[in-house]
Formats: sequence, C-alpha cells, structure tokens
Amino acid sequence: MPYPEIMIHGMRAELSQLGIEETKTSEAVEDAIKNTDGTLMVVVNSVCGCAAGGVRPGIAMALEHSAAKPDRAITVFAGADIDATDTAREHFTGYAPSSPSIAFLKNGQLVQMFERRDLEGRPPTVIAEALAQAFNAHCSQSEAAAN
Repeated sequence: MPYPEIMIHGMRAELSQLGIEETKTSEAVEDAIKNTDGTLMVVVNSVCGCAAGGVRPGIAMALEHSAAKPDRAITVFAGADIDATDTAREHFTGYAPSSPSIAFLKNGQLVQMFERRDLEGRPPTVIAEALAQAFNAHCSQSEAAAN
C-alpha cells in the first residue's frame, strides 16, 4: 500500500521546489532516461529521517553552490511511486534497491550511484560536497556559472 499523498506532499515539495521533476509513472521515468542528452540525476526520495535530515538539504546545497549541474534531474518517491521507483531501479545495474539514493546516468548509462549507506548519517554539507564532486565529474557547467 503506497504512502498517503497528504503524508508525503511536503517531502515531495522539497525537491520539486529545487526544479527537480517529479516522475510518478514508469513511462515518465523511461522518457526522462531515454530523452535526456547529457547527465540525468535520479533521486529516490524517502520518508526516512536520513532523507529529511541529510539528503534533501544536501541536494539543495549542491545545486545552489555548484557550477556544474546535471542537465536534468528527476525524482521518484519510494513507497508512493511504486512502479516509477521500480523502473528507475532497473537502470541501477549492480545495486540493490535502497532509499534514499541518488543515481547519475549519462546518456542513459549509470555512471555513479549513491546508495543509502553512502548517505545515511551524514550531514547535509558532507552530502553536498560528495554531490558537487559527482557534478564536476559527470556534468557540464551551467551557463550562469560560466559567465
């Protein structure tokens, strides 16, 4: 049984307010993966405390302070967007399902994965630093940052 939307609305909003696109269906996830030129960041959002205390704030810090950013970012919500989450995880070859998690796909291929064990118990600043390093490794500089 999925989480009631009223319970997770605020958790969804934390990422959508950053410009991260909600993908609630398998079709939306597949479309994003197939039709993103460059780097796609996929965030598997979660109700757990580590998502609230570290992951979502860390993502916000990384996006705010990094010159290099993903070309596109999407999110699925584990426990709510069940089919969409399963579809996203099908592209995380070699990794067991975990939430929260953050994957980077470049032209549809997985290039880096942050599993729950890489995120849990870490403060937002540490997560932001790790994400900024991933951005620098896999993403291009934004036009605003380049000027």
